[in-house]
Amino acid sequence: METTFSKLLLQHAAQRPEGAAMREKEYGIWQTLTWADLARLVEHLACGLHQAGLARGEHMVVIGANRPRLYATMLAIQSLGAIPVPLYQDAVAPECVFPINNAEVRFAFAEDQEQVDKLLEIRGQCPQLGGLYFDDPRGLRNYSEPGLSSLDALIEAGKAFAAQQPGFFREQVELAHPSDVAAMFFTSGTTGNPKGVVHTHNTLINRARAGAEFDRLTEAEEVLAYLPPAWIGQNIFSYAQWLACGYVVNCPESAATVMIDLKEVGPTYYFAPPRVFEGLLTSVMIRMEDAGALKRRMFHACMNVARRIGPALMDGRTTGTDGAPITALDRAKYALGNLLVYGPLRNNLGMSRVRVAYTAGEAIGPDLFTFYRSIGINLKQLYGSTETAVFVCLQPDNQAKADTVGIPIAGVEIKVADNGEILVRSPGLLKEYYKNPTATAEVLTADGWYHTSDAGFLDAQGHLKIIDRVKDVGRLMGGANDGAMFAPKYVENKLKFFPHIKEVVALGDRREKVCVMINIDFDAVGNWAERRNLPYAGYTDLAQKPEVYQLIRECVEKVNADLAADTLLAGSQVSRFLVLHKELDADDGELTRTNKVRRGYIGEKYQVLVDALYGGKTQQYVETQVKFEDGRTGSVSATLRIDDAKTFAVVKAAA
Repeated sequence: METTFSKLLLQHAAQRPEGAAMREKEYGIWQTLTWADLARLVEHLACGLHQAGLARGEHMVVIGANRPRLYATMLAIQSLGAIPVPLYQDAVAPECVFPINNAEVRFAFAEDQEQVDKLLEIRGQCPQLGGLYFDDPRGLRNYSEPGLSSLDALIEAGKAFAAQQPGFFREQVELAHPSDVAAMFFTSGTTGNPKGVVHTHNTLINRARAGAEFDRLTEAEEVLAYLPPAWIGQNIFSYAQWLACGYVVNCPESAATVMIDLKEVGPTYYFAPPRVFEGLLTSVMIRMEDAGALKRRMFHACMNVARRIGPALMDGRTTGTDGAPITALDRAKYALGNLLVYGPLRNNLGMSRVRVAYTAGEAIGPDLFTFYRSIGINLKQLYGSTETAVFVCLQPDNQAKADTVGIPIAGVEIKVADNGEILVRSPGLLKEYYKNPTATAEVLTADGWYHTSDAGFLDAQGHLKIIDRVKDVGRLMGGANDGAMFAPKYVENKLKFFPHIKEVVALGDRREKVCVMINIDFDAVGNWAERRNLPYAGYTDLAQKPEVYQLIRECVEKVNADLAADTLLAGSQVSRFLVLHKELDADDGELTRTNKVRRGYIGEKYQVLVDALYGGKTQQYVETQVKFEDGRTGSVSATLRIDDAKTFAVVKAAA
């Protein structure tokens, strides 16, 4: 049955008023908000916003971390027929100007002083921005800006209005139609200004329900909401599916306490981009390297068993990864490993109760994917985007593969264009790009197909395989690999599996060989250096140590050996590499706010390094301007070493 988010809220409040809707950790104690409490809060906020002048069809910016009152504000906006526009809380002030002006925003919810300062800074560029409502009053006592008010004051005003007109809120909720616009999400803007992706109640709820039915989600699930609400992945898992299923959403105390809160909550349904799973594994490996010799031997022995039979046991297969039958002795060894290693490890990661875990946003390294499934975590991949309301393909429990992103779920059709591009038709497709009919026409065909810009194909079992972005799949030109396919994201993801490598930029399209620029993981490599008594004076110094270059070279050459066994991508082996003198940063324009590499921008910014890599140089001086967290700018300079890597002959497949 088609419905709206506000109607779903009232439905849960009527069916189980005292049931937990959300929890928030405050001062170390978890506070519970029931469905009845949430419905009252949303009513008072909606009435307050109505009195302030928020009109049906109007946009309101919401900027902050996951908090019950942020979610309640989004529901209040939707209850009035207005449209919430979540923005990234870590975006710098100038990045907020275009979305606010593009959507003609007059009202904004700002979580705390940091977000208020950001909006006040750009107020001169956004003259229509009038009402600013803050949740956390700390640091704002002496602010006297026009239109600046606390959320508490808005709630009190709304409470008084609701007492005078008790039927107003429900009347407004009933006026909403499933085809009305429910939210607008701005894309990362890897090229040019971001685009506002317009979604209706129906597109978001339809996909939320399809995903819930696929994995049999119920109101008994527990979720930890810790990713940016402006990212549609977080919004679907902790907002759309939350209201579709009625499960409990838990909000961590702060970004710094997420791991502690994860262990305390013990979610049953978990979602994270590959970067988070990479970070968790890196922390595990660092701790294991610091452990005693006996513990290390036990860990590695148990993990050898887990890698061989763990995924097979989870999938219900009778043969391990080596093709050998799984014996009773194997099962006994795995049970012992579960007692000694896998169980404690899952508990330490906060995943002891996880029934379903998903990763998406970009491809995950196969070894990383296998690791989690080996220790008994049901990690799966999904495929989707902001424009598709996330859920396009999901992996069934017994068909999780490292090299696919699952099968099309209910309501989804997929076809592959002649150029290899994936086209999708689904009830979850965007309505339009806001005020951008040209861009809308480029991605949506007259008969309802959406151009994903991803290159891939459906395998014999109906699983979708993604190679790379269509525009990024290139060809090598000249040299021994002339005409060979080059898939930069594939190469980057294989390198990023190694715990010592945090980020990679692969170059090679229309060139004779592949070269890469690498960011080391400062924590992992720093720990590695300290255990070897290798002194360093910060990231730049550590990155250029000869010992670190040798460590990275070993990683690159292992990837090259793997690529040699892939006849399609063997030409993408890395010939030369360097380690960058600074970490790639969204504030410096090198990453999007969802931490995706802006490869084209980086290629231009570090053109001197690209020229050195392909010019045969062994070192190159570079100076780069950087932006600090307090808004100041400075520069980082270094003479970077450039090394060659061993490449391998193509391994011929057995006949």
